[in-house]
Amino acid sequence: MKVTVVGYWHAYPEHGEATSGYLVEEEDYKVLLDCGSGVLSSLQAYCQVTELDAIVLSHYHHDHQADIGAYQYAQIVHKGLGTKRKHPTIYGHIEDAQAFSKLGYRDVVKAVAYDDGQSLQIGPFTLSFLRTHHPVPCFAMKIESKGKTYVYTADSSYFPELAKFAMGADLLIAECSGYKGDQIAQFGHMTSEDVGKLANIAKPKQLILSHLPHFGDHNKLVEEAAEQFAGEIVLASSGLIKE
Repeated sequence: MKVTVVGYWHAYPEHGEATSGYLVEEEDYKVLLDCGSGVLSSLQAYCQVTELDAIVLSHYHHDHQADIGAYQYAQIVHKGLGTKRKHPTIYGHIEDAQAFSKLGYRDVVKAVAYDDGQSLQIGPFTLSFLRTHHPVPCFAMKIESKGKTYVYTADSSYFPELAKFAMGADLLIAECSGYKGDQIAQFGHMTSEDVGKLANIAKPKQLILSHLPHFGDHNKLVEEAAEQFAGEIVLASSGLIKE
């Protein structure tokens, strides 16, 4: 199982980059976790838009799903051109029924709802979900395949159940929207200190700090997280690959 960071910025994409998007691959199967601003453009450095089997959305804030419309149009264009393409499914929750209703598009993209109480099989991947602490319904994801486990927190403030959900993961991709001392829990986000605390309990083999802020020195985020967690910590960057 391989994961590529397609985008990692909080709120909006910096020049030439993207907000949240993570490409997970096993053999010839490709699943995109979240599809934020700029993700569709950046994705094409790693695979064609016609090669995606599925997109799984954590929630419907723009920085996590803004490029869904562009993806739908891409499917229409390639169908019209007769391009060989996969027939993708977009998975999302139905707690915002209006937002969910916009995921499927004509006969080129199918929408399927997931339930945080049940696991979901997508090709070789088994996904399970945990509701996070965020102003809108949002779900962390656990992706398992061939004995490997990756966990993506999506957006959330710290809470103990999130650490339990991520326990022993081979890779934990954690949102890190602020620096130690920043008062952002009220907005449903974690600081570097929060992520360090989370990882110290969950004990992942590798930790990626993502959903990064648009200010400050990101290396300081690593230093502050390391005050709590002694394991491997890496800053997300475009094209970062972990296997």
